[in-house]
Amino acid sequence: MSVARPAAVIVLAAGEGTRMKSATPKALHRICGQTMLGHCLTAAADLSPDRLIVVVGHGAERVAAHARQQAPDAVVVVQDYLGGTGHAVRVVLEAVGTISGTVLVTYADTPLLRGLTLAGLVAERARADAAAAVLTANAANPGGYGRIVRDAGGRFTEIVEQADATPEQAAITEINTGMYAFDGDLLADAVKRIRTDNAQGEEYLTDVVSVLRADGHPVITVSCPDFEEVQGVNDLSQLAHVSRVMNARLLQSAMRSGVRIADPASTWVDVGVGLSAGAYIGPGTQLEGSTSVAAGAAVGPGCLLRDTVVGAEARVVQSVCESAYIGAGARVGPFSHLLPGTRVQAGEQVAGAGHAGDASTAVQRHR
Repeated sequence: MSVARPAAVIVLAAGEGTRMKSATPKALHRICGQTMLGHCLTAAADLSPDRLIVVVGHGAERVAAHARQQAPDAVVVVQDYLGGTGHAVRVVLEAVGTISGTVLVTYADTPLLRGLTLAGLVAERARADAAAAVLTANAANPGGYGRIVRDAGGRFTEIVEQADATPEQAAITEINTGMYAFDGDLLADAVKRIRTDNAQGEEYLTDVVSVLRADGHPVITVSCPDFEEVQGVNDLSQLAHVSRVMNARLLQSAMRSGVRIADPASTWVDVGVGLSAGAYIGPGTQLEGSTSVAAGAAVGPGCLLRDTVVGAEARVVQSVCESAYIGAGARVGPFSHLLPGTRVQAGEQVAGAGHAGDASTAVQRHR
């Protein structure tokens, strides 16, 4: 999609994530080898924004360091206390000033969100010259989400939170995802005027939409057809679910590119894994980090490879390989453990229950 670059993408990554019950900040939990924040920064980078801004709060130092590692040009803004999504955006604008142009707001706990979806939100706001564009989706179980209320002509009128919804409104399945594209100049004014007279005593971006509409500015909605894409992660069960969805995406992409995966249900890959067309991945196989598998190579069943290179026509069966190099046509396994730095030369065979690369190895090598 060809679209003007947004003036800024603001990624909200300040949440404490108490329901994760973990010492790791929520944004730094990993999915398919990448943090949730890393996935979101990748999606934001697809839009080539003029400015990428990350709001940190809980675990600020760790989250900020990771954000800068993933996106060195990112501006990091600290939210000193967690006063709501509207407060987070107000803190950003107080720190960097008014941002003219499209300002996109997204979240570090929505790792399945695609850059293409965000680009569509930006494009539609610009096309309609709207004060705001709200990303919506249809949910089979909309409980807990704000509902999108429309008039008899189907035009957006308001967002009603679950607690405030009438029975008729609660039955609406179109929900507010929490992602918005704003006119930056109008946002800067409206965010100063939102109230905190709610159960949590916080400032919410939902109320910015209400302020803009009350001022007579147009607000539109843009539908995301895949509800999975906009799901947030609030606990470890949801983390496991989105991990499965992300893994299925990666495997589907690989298979469409010519990689044969015998059993997708038992195969796991990280986002940094490279699989060439013509490769075969057997059941019960996990490929992590920067592992690459060349054309004609077969890995599995029952393998764990981490940061390992597998050459063309090589075979690896029921083995663990860590930061190893396996040359073209080599044979590894069954029951081998290649330690970091191990090099299996082209055509070589390694099998046994020892640890190749270790001085006390019991692995058998054959030419």
